[in-house]
Amino acid sequence: MPFSAKSVYDWCSVPVDRLTTHPDRRLELRIVPDAAAMGELMARELVAEIRVARDEGRELRAIIPCGPSAWYEPFARIVNETATSLDHVVVFHMDECLDWQGRPVPLAHPYSFRGYMQRHFYDPVRPELAVSASNRRWLDPRSMFDVEAELEELPADLVYGGWGQDGHVAYNQARRDPYRHVTLEEFRDSTVRVQDNNVDTVIALGHRVLGAAHQLVPPMSVTLGMRQILAARRVRLFSDTGAWKQTALRVALFGTPDPEYPVTLLQGHPDVLLTATLETARHPVSEHAEWDFGFTTDVG
Repeated sequence: MPFSAKSVYDWCSVPVDRLTTHPDRRLELRIVPDAAAMGELMARELVAEIRVARDEGRELRAIIPCGPSAWYEPFARIVNETATSLDHVVVFHMDECLDWQGRPVPLAHPYSFRGYMQRHFYDPVRPELAVSASNRRWLDPRSMFDVEAELEELPADLVYGGWGQDGHVAYNQARRDPYRHVTLEEFRDSTVRVQDNNVDTVIALGHRVLGAAHQLVPPMSVTLGMRQILAARRVRLFSDTGAWKQTALRVALFGTPDPEYPVTLLQGHPDVLLTATLETARHPVSEHAEWDFGFTTDVG
């Protein structure tokens, strides 16, 4: 069952300065001042992971997102300045947008994740330091079963990512098909797949980049499943998107696992850390005591 309005009101009423230490919090959270600070942190932590793996003589198998975008520039800068080789890094791209026929959109489309990552993640790194082309696992309807098999054989070391307006991780969105209810256990075991995007996802993407032209948003996607995300040794999620992600963060912190907000399924993982900008961690409900929704909050 979806969370009640009263529960959501309680969680959104928690003051931002209590989030990281709240006794009812179910996931670890850290808050950074802004997107620039978050991007620098993401970049430095990923480079540190890469260096540790090199020192230990092993690959780093990382599931990498298209966004948040603030970390790409500092990542390339740090890699280039420190001459950090990425030749032992295997990158699994977590999702991709598809057109209405389930085909990848053109690389120059603003929601082509492959095109964006090529321009902003790969190209700025000096060629002699770059992730080799053979270690880049692009996800599309043709490659998806090979990627699935590779991650089934040996799970990722690290997931970098964000969460959506409905708490989706990769493109594991809340299922809203009226004819097929997916249980929590089924959703937790979900795997690589092609799917229609939810209406709220399409609207959110249209608003963020395309001036609310939802007609131009790719209506389908291919995604790694929750099984591949949860099998990774460490999960690190980040958001600097502000209002779009504020409620999903509160549900992740205080709600119980529920496929309506997929990020809540991370509560069963042994090594998860969420990072949010101050704007994303704040919530208007907690800052407007004069608002009346007909509830009395049970969460301080």
